[in-house]
Amino acid sequence: MLQAGIVGLPNVGKSTLFNAVTRSRKAEAANYPFCTIDPNVGMVEVPDPRLAVLAEMSKSERIVPAAIEFVDIAGLVKGASEGAGLGNKFLANIRETDAIVQVVRCFENDDIIHELGSVDPVRDIEIINDELILADLAAMEKRLESRIKKARGGDKEAKAEVALMEKLIPHLDAGKPASTLELSEDERKLLKSFYLLSSKKSIFACNVSEEELAEALQQPDAHPYVSAVRRYVAEHHNAEAVVISARIEEELAELDPTEAQDYLHDIGVPDSGVSELIRAVYRLLGLRTYLTTGVKETKAWTIPAGAKAPQAAGVIHTDFERGFIAAQVVAYEDLVACGSLLKAKETAKLRIEGKDYVVRDGDVVEFRFNVSK
Repeated sequence: MLQAGIVGLPNVGKSTLFNAVTRSRKAEAANYPFCTIDPNVGMVEVPDPRLAVLAEMSKSERIVPAAIEFVDIAGLVKGASEGAGLGNKFLANIRETDAIVQVVRCFENDDIIHELGSVDPVRDIEIINDELILADLAAMEKRLESRIKKARGGDKEAKAEVALMEKLIPHLDAGKPASTLELSEDERKLLKSFYLLSSKKSIFACNVSEEELAEALQQPDAHPYVSAVRRYVAEHHNAEAVVISARIEEELAELDPTEAQDYLHDIGVPDSGVSELIRAVYRLLGLRTYLTTGVKETKAWTIPAGAKAPQAAGVIHTDFERGFIAAQVVAYEDLVACGSLLKAKETAKLRIEGKDYVVRDGDVVEFRFNVSK
């Protein structure tokens, strides 16, 4: 299962956010640096309101949402690439994840110590990304030395690596993450084999105070810290920034769904900021969802973006892919508008697709297959 690592400087709300998204108390959240040592791992359900609608339509006995893993990683400090703080451990833990959620402190509170003595979210982002880039730069310079000899000896793979590193190293040396380097498709595939920290897809979570959440969600550009983060990450990382309040989310995790919704209504917030964060991370990981529904269950199935029908069928069972015949498909919106599968079939909204069909997010699917003995 793909993992998203939650990272940030000490005392920015990482562990509080982890506890909220996983609805657990696995991570210690304390007002001192490095309260997280070993990474905490938790399964996170992907919020999807479509499931409840389909379950009601089908009278399903249960609902099974999609899920991804979140990892709470120890706080980073300046000099981590040279081993400062828990630097080496921190960087190794990030390397094992598939995407990064960088939590950025966007609130003032004299009772919560900031590692650097003041709140400056753009500075904090730069510190973390400088350390990731410096670690990558050191790794690439070392790798280049070993590949040059092989390239001179005629090794084609080594030649391709050297050519890529000669483009990559100046880019990293200029303080730019590997993810922003313009590359061909072949170069991008080769880059993946380097397992660079700064090549990982990232999203930025602007952690605001409880009092500022409603306004920050409605008018993010009116919040000085949030607006600064949004501008910076769009320009320098081609990345998205979302607004959350880790403290509120932690409180919501203690309530049942009805109480949580009432609480959000009382503070003027239509939906949980963490719900949007989880969905954004799911998309960031290149994942999409198709749906199945029936009396037994309504379920969200996770597939990579661009998956064709047989591959999607294989997520349910390998026999479905091996013996794939066809897929009966209706878009979620069309099914809801029709009110039933029967009506969708009568109005030609339900269709039969073959092995070359690319399954879309929100497709409601039933597969036909035959496995010969």
